Amino acid sequence: MVYKTISLEMSEAGYAAVILNRPEKMNAMTPQMRAEIPEAFREAVKEGARAIVLTGAGSAFCSGQDLGDAGSSAASIDLERILRDEYNPMIQTIVECPVPTISAVNGAAAGAGANLALAADVVIAANSAYFMQAFTRIGLIPDAGGTYWLPRLAGSAKAMGAALFAEKITAEQADEWGLIWEHVADEEFEALWRARATHLAQGPTEAYRRTAKALRASFDNSLSEQLTLEAREQGRAGKTRDFKEGVLAFLEKRKPHFEGR
Repeated sequence: MVYKTISLEMSEAGYAAVILNRPEKMNAMTPQMRAEIPEAFREAVKEGARAIVLTGAGSAFCSGQDLGDAGSSAASIDLERILRDEYNPMIQTIVECPVPTISAVNGAAAGAGANLALAADVVIAANSAYFMQAFTRIGLIPDAGGTYWLPRLAGSAKAMGAALFAEKITAEQADEWGLIWEHVADEEFEALWRARATHLAQGPTEAYRRTAKALRASFDNSLSEQLTLEAREQGRAGKTRDFKEGVLAFLEKRKPHFEGR
């Protein structure tokens, strides 16, 4: 497929990179970009990617909604429809992706762009990157999953402050708060996310998928329900070829060769 607002790169290491590609606009989202992102994720999976990285071209990750986009007049814009029909399916596609996902936050991640980043399984940031829940600056509330991710990742106090004050959260702060997995010097950033993506792409894909599923379910389950879920998912993971290979490699004292099934 030919994309106009993003690019899709398939790596020989087994992962795909979905790159937001409007650097002149800080990768601000348009309706077309919101349609192309989930399409690229589906294409990457169809083409055999065993991990997907979402990152931005240029100096920004994503500055959120393009407020200058045609049809974005404050007097006529139907925000509920846009969220329901465009943002929400995009976020759901990332969260429900059957292979591990990484957000490689190379620069500013603001508004819906910040919450787009948080939708991935793992978030890695360059030291110069920042996150900002910019919504109240224009009289709106956090969307694109922001009110879901923030309290779960950072806790109620940090979530409330981030949402109400709409201040920049540095990569270092985001790490301290638990919003992201790690941050690294800018000059080491690309090498790191590519290495992380390669690791996931060459790992036990089914185990990764079931791990993410179980961790997300834990917020809504009782201990008893979670233990039942663990038993069910572990039973299914134990029937994969990768489990058999993992055990055999352990016994033979060698590195396992996972096939993702």
